[in-house]
Amino acid sequence: MIRYRPPAPKKSPYITPEGMRLLEAEQKAIWLKRREVVAALSAAAAEGDRSENAEYIYRKKELREIDRRIRYLQKRLPDLKVVDQIPASSDRIFFGATVHLEDEQEATHIYRIVGPDEFDREAHFISMDSPLALALLKRELGEEIQVIVPGGNHSYLITEISYDG
Repeated sequence: MIRYRPPAPKKSPYITPEGMRLLEAEQKAIWLKRREVVAALSAAAAEGDRSENAEYIYRKKELREIDRRIRYLQKRLPDLKVVDQIPASSDRIFFGATVHLEDEQEATHIYRIVGPDEFDREAHFISMDSPLALALLKRELGEEIQVIVPGGNHSYLITEISYDG
């Protein structure tokens, strides 16, 4: 039985220049990897019985995943709009801003607002579609914001805004 899943909401089409370079580099690299996988797949297929050939089954799965990512990148890259200009008003939060926040326990958190295709938890890049980024956009230095997330409500004070990148 197949369960119906409604389509995911469209992601914002904005990306930083660094993010665009990374996606284009990934697209080039994934085509090279695909060549290697296809060669390994054909070698595994030449070994004989494919139903019990673990190498063949693994390579087919790997090729399927690579092709899925290639299709995604081919559809997504032409739609992206590179945002490379710093806003005239640097005291408000817009796309590409690095924001320093202070929470209720006076701990400092630093986030950079980027496109949904380049968010990274370890680098503290948050998607502009995330609840925190939506609460931050168009806010000014010194404002206090309330963010409603599944874990509860959080309150933050905006202590610094920069557009260094």
